[in-house]
Amino acid sequence: MAIRTTHRARLAGVTLAVTTGLICTLSAQSAGAADEPAARHCVLDATTGEQRCFGTFDEAVDHATDGRVTDAPATPRAAVTSPAFRAAMSETAAKKDTAAAGDVVQGTFFSDPGFSGDTLTISGPSLCEKDGWVNWQYDLGDDWKNRVSSVQPWGNCAIWLYPEPNLGGDRDGPFDENTSDVGQMMNDRTQSIGFS
Repeated sequence: MAIRTTHRARLAGVTLAVTTGLICTLSAQSAGAADEPAARHCVLDATTGEQRCFGTFDEAVDHATDGRVTDAPATPRAAVTSPAFRAAMSETAAKKDTAAAGDVVQGTFFSDPGFSGDTLTISGPSLCEKDGWVNWQYDLGDDWKNRVSSVQPWGNCAIWLYPEPNLGGDRDGPFDENTSDVGQMMNDRTQSIGFS
């Protein structure tokens, strides 16, 4: 016995198959997004070596500035393009009480190009002097070695990236402006940082 299918039945079958496939695809994409870890936003005091991590970028900025900048954009990428945020950070660094307290934000480092992924914001004892010398240096911990892909300098600093601890090896820089991609030489190769 032959089975006859009408045009309407075939169309309903195709619609059901397409709908089922779309639902399965969307469910798989949602599950994949849920499996991805949320970005971590860490703040490091280079003087004490204390590092704290936060679930959001604005919480990290609030901590890094000791509450002086409380309205940071929600994402690092938005912060990079915000003139108001840049002005607030520059104003905070320029205040005498900030420098006296030894908590000047000197740079923010990103694990991915385009100012995305995890962030590490480093604060140091004072503004950089712009005298042609590295004023402050920091060896990255194991959680940040070979991960830096983009940088944002603060505190009158230019950033130098080195492939070995203690400012060893060939350096790249100075990065004295927001740099969305540090380039092939140092991308995911940085182990120490110089601030000048």
